[in-house]
Amino acid sequence: MTLKDISNGPDWILWAVFVIFLLLTIVLLTGHGANLIAGYNTASKEEKNKYDSKRLCRVTGVGMLVITVFILVMAIGEDVLPAVVAYVFGAVTIMDCVVMIILMNTICKR
Repeated sequence: MTLKDISNGPDWILWAVFVIFLLLTIVLLTGHGANLIAGYNTASKEEKNKYDSKRLCRVTGVGMLVITVFILVMAIGEDVLPAVVAYVFGAVTIMDCVVMIILMNTICKR
């Protein structure tokens, strides 16, 4: 059983998600888009001053890059990759988010 067998939607949806994630990754890796980070955009001025916004964007961008690359691999290998890759993607995404949260609250603080 492959990813194609368990897929319910058209193939272009996965490619559209990849393009959206790629654009967000590029914006974050360039150090812009701090207002796209949940929690940071609603924080007070004093709370925002506790964080290095460029570093926060880059940490988030690297985390998004991991997910974006994984989506690309799944889109390219949809016909040949086993269905278990969907579960691996879920696990990698959760671990990536946990690591991003830890790094955001440690190395991104001033």
